[in-house]
Amino acid sequence: MAPPALFRAAAAELRRRAPLPLPALSSLLSSPSPQSPPSSCPDPSPPAHRRHLITLCRCPRPASASAFSPDSLYDRILLPSHFSPASPLSTSSSSSSEPADKPPLTWVDNWIPEAARPYAMLARLDKPIGTWLLAWPCMWSITIAAIPGQLPDFKMLALFGCGAVLLRGAGCTVNDLLDRDIDNKVERTKSRPFASGVLTPSQGVGFLGFQLLLGLGILLQLNNYSRILGASSLLLVFSYPLMKRFTFWPQAYLGLTFNWGALLGWAAIKESLDPAVVLPLYTAGICWTLVYDTIYAHQDKEDDLKVGVKSTALRFGDLTKYWISGFGAACIGSLALSGYNADLGWPYYTFLCAAAAQLAWQISTVELSNRSDCNRKFVSNKWFGALVFSGILFGRLVS
Repeated sequence: MAPPALFRAAAAELRRRAPLPLPALSSLLSSPSPQSPPSSCPDPSPPAHRRHLITLCRCPRPASASAFSPDSLYDRILLPSHFSPASPLSTSSSSSSEPADKPPLTWVDNWIPEAARPYAMLARLDKPIGTWLLAWPCMWSITIAAIPGQLPDFKMLALFGCGAVLLRGAGCTVNDLLDRDIDNKVERTKSRPFASGVLTPSQGVGFLGFQLLLGLGILLQLNNYSRILGASSLLLVFSYPLMKRFTFWPQAYLGLTFNWGALLGWAAIKESLDPAVVLPLYTAGICWTLVYDTIYAHQDKEDDLKVGVKSTALRFGDLTKYWISGFGAACIGSLALSGYNADLGWPYYTFLCAAAAQLAWQISTVELSNRSDCNRKFVSNKWFGALVFSGILFGRLVS
């Protein structure tokens, strides 16, 4: 039986049993009229014989409704008030009240005390890819400097790993201090601690001093040659954030900064530099940085144009893939030369071929107009670094 017929039968039964006439209900079911809206809800304490009518009129008619039909009455009786027509199987509150793009929680949100979280975000502890990219050239250099047939110095690897965390955090702090007037105009960076106002510049300077003090403690555990070489890198760290204001090649300057560990790692083991080994290794790191950071810069190219900062993404434009293909080839060639001069065994070249394939995959498949894909390809460079490190390790063990 159709719902309107059921309601007419129910109204007739109620009229027969109830001592009070029900003309309103009868007229409601038989001839709905836009000019006769249903009355407001009854008194909170109705007579017992009328309590069965509360469901029928508990909800006032919306002002925008033009008519009242038996089908809408049927929905009001049977469906819960929090039911969402757009999601028929759901009985929870409408999803429209939830944030649309709520970022996923990181380990910083789960484990770091709330008062320390802005400092952790400032040091990018929630985004470890930068630490990996800074640490890998150090690990390459320390391992290639190891005695043939032996494992690298694990204490030195641990020291440089901690140093990479601190130096990367210090570099990000300097960068955010100098760029806070730019970051609040760029969609990807406007939530950073200084740009959003969570931290003040004076707090950032204090945090920078704390990181540099810890870094000094690590540097003092190295030999004198390495101390001087390590301290000289601070000039690059502090000046890099300014480069995007003056040149279209800030990625090249970042390569000079991020790959300083290719020199420092060898010096920490040998107390000297062997140009035949470390200079090709350093050059490879610079070319690698030009590949991954140009891909990274394509995320912000529209915002960079608006605020007037420069990058290789803007310099290369539609020719980006040709440029970074050339830098990728130079990176692999320099790594091969460094390994040859260091007398690494055959496993090194096997892993180097795998690293070259990973780099070629990045360059050939990246969608430079897709921000999320650029970020995925950028983050994948931790595996390139791991492949080169594995090749150096096994190549040194069999050499």
